[in-house]
Amino acid sequence: METTDHVKSLTEAGHLLAAAAEQAGPGAAVPTCPGWQVRNLLRHTGMVHRWATAYIAEGHTSYHADGGEPDLDSGELLDWFREGHGLLVNALESASADLECWTFLPAPSPLAFWARRQAHETTIHRVDAESARGGRLSGVAAGQALDGIDELLLGFHARPKSRVRTDAARTLRVHATDTGDAWTVRISSEPPQAVRESEADAHRAGSVDCELSGTAEGLYLTLWNRLPLTAVTVTGDRGLARLWCENSGVTWS
Repeated sequence: METTDHVKSLTEAGHLLAAAAEQAGPGAAVPTCPGWQVRNLLRHTGMVHRWATAYIAEGHTSYHADGGEPDLDSGELLDWFREGHGLLVNALESASADLECWTFLPAPSPLAFWARRQAHETTIHRVDAESARGGRLSGVAAGQALDGIDELLLGFHARPKSRVRTDAARTLRVHATDTGDAWTVRISSEPPQAVRESEADAHRAGSVDCELSGTAEGLYLTLWNRLPLTAVTVTGDRGLARLWCENSGVTWS
């Protein structure tokens, strides 16, 4: 996906998140984030937006702490969230292609990194807000879902801090049935090693311990623990699938 595509996704997801949060109300429980209410979701996501904006707009080349979550609620909190989302979108749209700033995952450029990361951050938390509101979730385009799976498997979980580990080496396959894309993830006592490949290449590679198959959107939301395992088809060792769900939470840096 291009940076402009990610900014478009970020823009839409932020608007949908705010609308769902307003409909749900600040005290509504967020089923996908146990222990959180909508107010916690808005404070967290709004803080992340401002944190990211500072790197883009101010060009920080090393890590700096976020500014913390505001002591706001209800309408004021929604206004604060919308303002911060707008500032992030504007910063990305006006940034130079040769922007230099701190990042924490491999990317073609810092601008590409922040656009991608914030698009997925906001999309996933949009799902949280819609889960709190209830009713049908807004869709995720297949291309964005595939990119988000890439970011999760090839980016976040390639880092030493991934907690997806097993004593004995195991292999998990992720298969998007609507696009023909697949990922083979080798899990051991070391950080997972994932490779994206075609459906044909994956099948030629032979059997695996467990396979998750479904639409790109279903896999994206399941791997991010926003849908249950029942949203996809699990073949083989369900224990390996559960291990993913129980240990795959990520942090930004």
